[in-house]
Amino acid sequence: MSSEAPRASRIGLAGLGTVGAGLLELLRAAPDYAPDGRRIEVSGVSARSRSRPRQADISMLRWFDDPVALATAPETDIFVELMGGSDGPAKAAVEAALCAGKPVVTANKALVAEHGLELARLAEANGAPLLFEAAVMGGVPAVKLLREGLVGDGVDSVSGILNGTCNYILSEMEASGREFADVLADAQRLGYAEADPVMDVGGFDAAHKIVILAAIAFGGAPNFAAAEVEGIEAVSRLDIQLAAELGYRIKLIASAVREAQGARVQVAPALVSLDHPLARAGGALNALFIEGRRTGRLYIQGAGAGAGPTAAAVAADIADVAVGTVRRPVFQRPAEGLVRLMPGDAEATMSKVYLRLVVRDRPGVIANVSEALAKASVSIDSFLQHPVGLTGLVPIVLTTQAASAGAVRDAVEHISALDAVTERPRTIRILRG
Repeated sequence: MSSEAPRASRIGLAGLGTVGAGLLELLRAAPDYAPDGRRIEVSGVSARSRSRPRQADISMLRWFDDPVALATAPETDIFVELMGGSDGPAKAAVEAALCAGKPVVTANKALVAEHGLELARLAEANGAPLLFEAAVMGGVPAVKLLREGLVGDGVDSVSGILNGTCNYILSEMEASGREFADVLADAQRLGYAEADPVMDVGGFDAAHKIVILAAIAFGGAPNFAAAEVEGIEAVSRLDIQLAAELGYRIKLIASAVREAQGARVQVAPALVSLDHPLARAGGALNALFIEGRRTGRLYIQGAGAGAGPTAAAVAADIADVAVGTVRRPVFQRPAEGLVRLMPGDAEATMSKVYLRLVVRDRPGVIANVSEALAKASVSIDSFLQHPVGLTGLVPIVLTTQAASAGAVRDAVEHISALDAVTERPRTIRILRG
């Protein structure tokens, strides 16, 4: 038997930001980390700017101005895409690599969520693995758990906290009693939020991730266009305070529930009971529940971003490719048989709801609100009223019994029409236990 060490695997690395620098550091510290002891070497790099100051030294690495040229270079055994963006250079380079039969490892959640089906077809047609563990939950192996660990089970739902920026902002709003805009500005100064935070606080980052998880969990193709997305911009200090008085904490929850013809995929703020594990995942942590038919409820939690955790997830995918352990379809089933996951009837979805309104202090207001709810066939579960303020306005909070989204919408319309109600009622769903 030969005792020769396996040939080194050479990666072409496109993208030298936080994760790219973390990966270079990891490979320099442990180039032979792969299970069979082979070395992982960087054969070339590409990024938007060659002269930009970086944490990692790239002076000894071959530079490519064009990531497509790097992706298809003869010395590139595995193409690693860390540029980001659903289109443009990232998409072109990944497609070029797959067409050339080269394995691709990416952390690009937007690319996979929006173009996953097309990329899966390219990958399988050319016999080239496409791996993206780092696209969801950073260093927490959520993708691997669903794609490999639970392949013998039937997953009915996945839900959790998938954006650390939003989790940090909501946690800080609760701890400090400040409003969203003030905490967001601090998060930007500290580097937790981007200068343009829309992808995070608007819920789109979490939506990309849950769309990917839904496709793997339910054996379909990603359908980002069908996701229902609401961010945290409208969550106020008052909502957080009142939710706490009711025994809840507000979190941005991403969820996917299997339905007859596909899945309902949703990202929106939700009230989470204080004794629920998701309520205790604070700061920038990510956390996920998986409901399996045979395994029951599984819970995983960890750092969802950052150079170290995300680079470790990228490195794990590289190792899988290098040692030849990747032999499965991209999204559980062969790409040619995949169908995009279609949403069910959102109006019929049942849940309990937090309903907050501000009213003028007048006799009969509560009776009128109760009557409006009754007209929409929505029953009250609990009621909370604060003392009348100096302005003569009273914040009132109701939690409802389980009701359809359509019925709740009708109730809001009835309540909004009342003379004593000063603004459109705020509704937030209550996460079931």
